Formats: sequence, structure tokens, C-alpha cells
Amino acid sequence: MPIAVNQQSEEVKDLAEQWPVLEALMQGTPAMRAGAQAYLPRWPNESAESFAARLATATLTPLYRRTVRVMAGKPFSKDVTLSEESPASIKTWSEDIDLQGVSLHSFAAEMFEETFYGLAGILVDYPRVGPAPNGVRTVAQVEATGARPYWVRVKHNQILGWRAANIAGKMKLTQLRLLESVEEDDGEWGTKVVQQVRVLTPGAWRIYQASTVKADKGAWKLVGQGVTSLADIPFVPLYGSRIAFMLGAPPLLDLAYLNVKHWQSQSDQDTILHVARVPILAMIGADDNSELTVGTSSAVKLPMGSDMKFVEHSGAAIEAGRLSLVDLQDQAITTGAELLVKKPGDRSATEAAGDQEGNKSDLQRMTEAMEDSLDQALQFMAEYARLPSGGNVSLFKDFGAATLSDASATLIKDLQAAGLISKETAITELQRRGVLSPEVDPKEEADKVEADGPLPGQMVDGVDADGNPLGKPVATQV
Repeated sequence: MPIAVNQQSEEVKDLAEQWPVLEALMQGTPAMRAGAQAYLPRWPNESAESFAARLATATLTPLYRRTVRVMAGKPFSKDVTLSEESPASIKTWSEDIDLQGVSLHSFAAEMFEETFYGLAGILVDYPRVGPAPNGVRTVAQVEATGARPYWVRVKHNQILGWRAANIAGKMKLTQLRLLESVEEDDGEWGTKVVQQVRVLTPGAWRIYQASTVKADKGAWKLVGQGVTSLADIPFVPLYGSRIAFMLGAPPLLDLAYLNVKHWQSQSDQDTILHVARVPILAMIGADDNSELTVGTSSAVKLPMGSDMKFVEHSGAAIEAGRLSLVDLQDQAITTGAELLVKKPGDRSATEAAGDQEGNKSDLQRMTEAMEDSLDQALQFMAEYARLPSGGNVSLFKDFGAATLSDASATLIKDLQAAGLISKETAITELQRRGVLSPEVDPKEEADKVEADGPLPGQMVDGVDADGNPLGKPVATQV
């Protein structure tokens, strides 16, 4: 069935089914509340008012977002490095890879986090340069204008569809449609955002925008077109868990659904705590004419044989709910840590015989795929600039763990170091995994760490790791 230029293809629709829940979890509590019953089901016979009150007080524990950011940051805990043979121009451009002041390192780190949606990309573009008076421009003349290739972020929800073919034994794009937003002037002072679709084919591009003519409502018209100097579409796909060419899956999807379950269970726990904290006053044997006044200076008169007492929750369900939340958090940490566990993989004949090459974690494999994609994007830059090659990129990859227990402990340590959990919580979680002795008191141990002060190397410009001034006298009251 034919589709419009701005519509998603069937392949993209399949990929997009998982995006809303991932986007909501990354955006936090406001987005989860906005999702209403999609993420927090309404109980049977629950009134609209009660559900609205429960939804308005629900709070997300960002288990998914924390884990994604810790995992996505690992390959970039050390600077991205370019190979020695990388052209000088590429090295210079890497300091401002997108013509917006963002370095190659920061750009790559941002887009690596985007791959946790499953699919994203880098578009290598080139500023439009007017024709030379004689119809020909040399490379030096083009460089003199300040024009040079640059990278453009393509987020997961910008990809509308594509066509691909096997050309000379390699899968290549023959058409790509991307959704873009551009800012235009609106009157003398204002601006407005206009959506457009960029259609790329080998050696050419077209731009479509929605028609502003009322009679053409829903139609998209061609507003610009041009050619490129490249034989291929200069787009590099970035994958989470690669399924096939231009198809990728979110690597932490299971963790996302665990976080949604935690969101729902936390709401149940908050509700039962609210009920349990307000005891119910029960009158036994009193008639309908009995009057009740409750207060410190009030007395109650009841018929003979009557009784009055507060009815309170036993607390058993509360404790069961608390333990369920703890178990869910433990499952979330374990699920996230699986990305760090080294797993046997296929090895080529040229790989070394050591275990280091044969066993890699999923995150290490994602990092290697990211290196390849960055290399390809640099090559497109080189082709635009008529350079012999774009060089190679190296990312930090020495973060695999031998066992799930090791990976889980590493993730807990990283979450604490990033300030996402407290030292007491980290110690408690390490005890639960048998890493620390159960005899260690978490609060006492955390206090000892504070008393010891910052470790060597953590003092910067007269402050400790928490930003507190060192050596400054403490004011005392007389």
C-alpha cells in the first residue's frame, strides 16, 4: 500500500512500538504520569477521582534511566582517540564535529546513548557552496570559503523509512527518508518550528514540507533539491542490538518493563501506606443516635455494653510490598548488569587464542560496532573533502566482567560513584550479593568513609570530591 512521504514504513512502525515506554522512562515522572493508564492501570471499580489522586502522587524510581546512562558512559570514560594516520583536517574537524561547537567525543557519547532505543544514525552533510564564476572550484577554493563536511544527529524517531539493495556484495541504502525540524522567522520578532522530510538518494537530496494551502491540507510539496558529490547516501546507522541492516532492538528492553512494573508496585505501596497510616475509629454496639466528638478534652457517651476502638492495618501486606519492591530493584540491577558480562562469541581465524578476544560482553560488542560506525562517518567526511581516508576511532572497551555477580557489583559501584544511589544503599546491595560481609553495618561504614576524607587524587583546587573547601576554619558560636 502506498504511503505519503512523511509516513513511517512498516519496518519503522514495528521498531517504534517500543519507543513510547523507553521515552517515558528516560523523561521521568512527568512523562510517566502523562501516560496515565498506559503505564498505571486503573483498578476495577476505582473512581476517576481516586485514580487521578493516585496518579498525581505516583513517583518513578529511574532504574532504567540510571542504568542506560551509566552503561552508555562507560566507553567514553576515557577520551576518544584518533589513529596516527588520520588526516590533519579530520583531527581539526573532530574538535567541532557538528559545526555547533561539539567535539567528536561528546557527539559520539550522545549518539551512543541514543542507540539504546535500538536504531539511530549519523548523517554526514556538507554546506551548500555556490558555483564558481568559471563553473569549477578547486578543493583549496572550497576550503577558503570555510565550507567543510560535518555530522548531523539522527535520533531514533526521525527515521521514517528506507530502501536498500545488495550492491557488489554489500548492503547499501538506495533511499532514505528523515523527519527534520527547522526554525523559521514568524513575523518581525517571533520564530516557528516547521517540520520537513529530507529524502536522500545516491548523489541527490530533496526536501518536502507540508503545504500551507488550505485546499491542499495534508499534502506535502517539494521545496528544495540538489546533488551531492558522493556516490552513496552519507548516512551511517547506529544499532543497539543489531538484528539486520537498518534494524536494531533496544538492548535493555526487559529492564524497561521491570521499571514499569516497579512504578506500578510503588504506587500500590504508597496507597496502602496512606491507608495504613490513618486508623479507622470503630463503634461497636452504638445506636444511630450516638454522637461522636473526638479530641483531647472531649468525652464520648456510649450505651451500656458498647465499645469503641481504632482499627489498624496489621502491617503484613506493607512488609510484603516493601520486600517486593526490593526484589524488583535487585532484578533491575541484575538485568542491567548482564550487558557487562563476558560471553563466548564467534571467533575468526585471525583472532588471538587468548580468552580476551573470544569472550566479550554485549556492551563491548556494542562499543566495537560504534567504532566501526564512527570510522564510516569519518570516511564520508574524507570523501566529501577528497582526502585519501578518514582514519580510525578508538573507544575504551576494558569494562567486561567475568560473572554476573562481578558485573552486578560493578554496576552498583558505578551508580554510587555517579551519585545515583547512596553509600549506604551500595553497601547494602553488595552485602545482598555476598561481596561484603553481612556483619558490616552500612550506616557505620558510610560514616567512617566520610570521616576518612577524600582519597588521594580527589582534591581539586582546594576542594574535596564533594566540592567542600579544604583547610577552611569552621565558625563556632561563643
